Amino acid sequence: MDKPRILVAEDDENLGQILNEYLGLKGFETVLCRDGEQGSETFKPGKFDLCILDLMMPKKDGFQLATEIKEIEPDIPIIFLTAKSLKEDVLKGFKIGADDYITKPFSMEVLLMRIKAVLKRTMKSESDKSLPEEVVIGQLKYQYASNMLELPSGKVKLTTKENELLKLFVENLNQTVTRSIALKKIWRDDSYFNARSMDVYIAKLRKYLKEEESLQLLTVHGEGFKLVHLN
Repeated sequence: MDKPRILVAEDDENLGQILNEYLGLKGFETVLCRDGEQGSETFKPGKFDLCILDLMMPKKDGFQLATEIKEIEPDIPIIFLTAKSLKEDVLKGFKIGADDYITKPFSMEVLLMRIKAVLKRTMKSESDKSLPEEVVIGQLKYQYASNMLELPSGKVKLTTKENELLKLFVENLNQTVTRSIALKKIWRDDSYFNARSMDVYIAKLRKYLKEEESLQLLTVHGEGFKLVHLN
């Protein structure tokens, strides 16, 4: 099994280096970023199992970085590191979607226990872990990790939202995915404007999928959507 991969964004040079070395010794693969902007540029969906973000960083703070990361990959677990312990900041962090919040100074042993606890909750077993590397249905080939959909007419590079929606539908093939679940999982909010945005992406996916006759992306009125495999 591959080592769990952690993105660490910490502008304190000494603490960042200590975290990098300690977690490496404990069996994790880490990528260290020195500010929020570098963290944003480094993060790629599907490449990390956990993010550890310092709250107070130059260029982009931990809240901004976490928000951007969650927009890209809503299910990625995040642990905040902070010298601040204000109730308002803690609540804001959890509202963004943080899984834990550790106040400096802290012991490395405590951090390690928190990391293991979060990963235990969020990481699926290899047999359950999302999709296989390539999903083949008729003449359609779908590779989630590379945002690639191969059709009879050629290859399509999916946008992030298209890719996340298609992944959700393929994982729930022949089952209804409610509008609310899709919106909260991918947009993190089921507002009217996000719902209209989702409809645009649904229309694009239908255009792609119509090339494979055995697949139909149906609207289940009053509920949501269902990707049906007819064969």
